[in-house]
Amino acid sequence: MKIDKIQIRVRYGETDQMGVVYHGNYALYLEAGRIEWLRKLGISYKSMEENGIMLPVVSMNINYKKSAGYDDVINVKTQLKNIPTAKIEFEYEITNENGEIITIANTTLVFIDMKTNLPVRAPQYILDLLEN
Repeated sequence: MKIDKIQIRVRYGETDQMGVVYHGNYALYLEAGRIEWLRKLGISYKSMEENGIMLPVVSMNINYKKSAGYDDVINVKTQLKNIPTAKIEFEYEITNENGEIITIANTTLVFIDMKTNLPVRAPQYILDLLEN
């Protein structure tokens, strides 16, 4: 499935009193990876919402293997798990500058019609882009 990679430099405010990335900030790194994955596919969250589709996270699982600290450069690899239906699933691998895995994660998001607030199938334009 389609894969994208981004780099993020850890900012001071993302660390905790122990000098490592606060665990809750990894959800933001996953979101950044997901947004860029979609953008490189040719889709933005903004355009989806303008077309009446929301994409909330309904499940997130994060496994912490090592720590990242202030000013570290981390690499977020985002991969589509399978062709979307009413949900879209991503797998992530976050590595440090040495290529060591620091976090593995997965998320499930659901396509929601903003008018009805009910799940809908993945828009055809997304499925078409995935075929290329």
